[in-house]
Amino acid sequence: MAYQSINPFTNQVEKTFENTTDEELEQTLTTAHQLYLDWRKYNDLEERKRQILKLAQILRERRVEYATVMSKEMGKLISEAEGEVDLCASFCDYYVAHADEFLQPKIIATTSGRAKVLKQSLGILVAVEPWNFPFYQIARVFIPNFIVGNPMILKDASNCPASAQAFADAVKEAGAPAGSLTNLFLSYDQVNKAIADKRVAGVCLTGSERGGATVAKEAGANLKKSTLELGGNDAFIILDDADWDLVEKVAPAARLYNAGQVCTSSKRFIVLEKDYDRFLKMMKDAFSKVKMGDPLDPLTTLAPLSSKKAKEKLQQQVATAVENGAKVYYGNKPVDMEGQFFMPTILTDITPDNPIFDTEMFGPVASVYKVSSEEEAIELANNSSYGLGNTIFSNDSEHAERVAAKIETGMSWINAGWASLPELPFGGVKNSGYGRELSSYGIDEFTNKHLIYEVRQ
Repeated sequence: MAYQSINPFTNQVEKTFENTTDEELEQTLTTAHQLYLDWRKYNDLEERKRQILKLAQILRERRVEYATVMSKEMGKLISEAEGEVDLCASFCDYYVAHADEFLQPKIIATTSGRAKVLKQSLGILVAVEPWNFPFYQIARVFIPNFIVGNPMILKDASNCPASAQAFADAVKEAGAPAGSLTNLFLSYDQVNKAIADKRVAGVCLTGSERGGATVAKEAGANLKKSTLELGGNDAFIILDDADWDLVEKVAPAARLYNAGQVCTSSKRFIVLEKDYDRFLKMMKDAFSKVKMGDPLDPLTTLAPLSSKKAKEKLQQQVATAVENGAKVYYGNKPVDMEGQFFMPTILTDITPDNPIFDTEMFGPVASVYKVSSEEEAIELANNSSYGLGNTIFSNDSEHAERVAAKIETGMSWINAGWASLPELPFGGVKNSGYGRELSSYGIDEFTNKHLIYEVRQ
């Protein structure tokens, strides 16, 4: 596996990184395990909080620098990349502010004696993270686990090594001790080797179903805790009482943000018959107005896809959809520009027997479905092997919540596109994975809930 930073706008190789040796992996495990033992012995939470606040300061001071690294490496719009850095800094603030609350012992009511549960660290974690949010994906697992006292080994995607290293270097600059977060350029065999190591307590992964199944299998074989955040085929349901001014404002961005390369972006737009033509025209109008170009140019509104491989995969998926009866309402034409650009595309008439019906398309392709009733919309939304997020538009909050409760998903957003905030738990069900990141749930995933119980004599 070659770790290369290839600019998807210029197609130029920016930098190549040497793969990690087995000896380097062993040294990292040794250092990280000793750090875990030291933290368990001294539990210097206040020092870790100071280091995380310093990390927030570094992220804010160098946001443009870090954003530029991400934009050059995976094509993200510079404005989106700067927002990503800001979000990571907010994670720092949040977990420092709530660390004492989240980690305080919980008293258990019992008439038989005294009981409480301590939340304690478990040990080294292996984090396997993707390329679409190069800083955010790392931050949302590293920051809460650093607060707990779990050192982390990072295996990031092979196409964003510079971003991963930049984040790890920022953590070091913030004063975190060696072993806190170590970015390694590992092979998949080395990932399995790390998971199996007795010093490793667990593994967290954000990525594909295939990658998740492989990691979960290795973790299970070695009795290690795992959390998985996998793909999504999120539904965007427009109810009869929706605010259409808001729909028109949110729907295009819900699909095109980050060039559509978001697990939780809306991918299946479910519309009532009476609104179907109106919705298609609105989306076509919005999609036709995007400006493709250099992600570092503030005037650019649609970035290239992250790589040639990603573009080729999406093109094949659209071709498969059309070959099996889907119709192209807009788009699906070659883009005569340098870089891995994909024309925003709208597909209709996708039937349940179409292979794309239950497939995640990672890019600026919207699938639009026509339904005759709210009940049919709910049934269609649930007819998916995925269950990450979904969006519901309605002017009646109680109505929207009733519908949301019927959707088989980990997260529902009402009258808004997907969002990620430090206080909101993030994760899904079904083939979208298990476990939660962020909020108090995220800090609980890799803690030992240690019962201390004294029997009343």
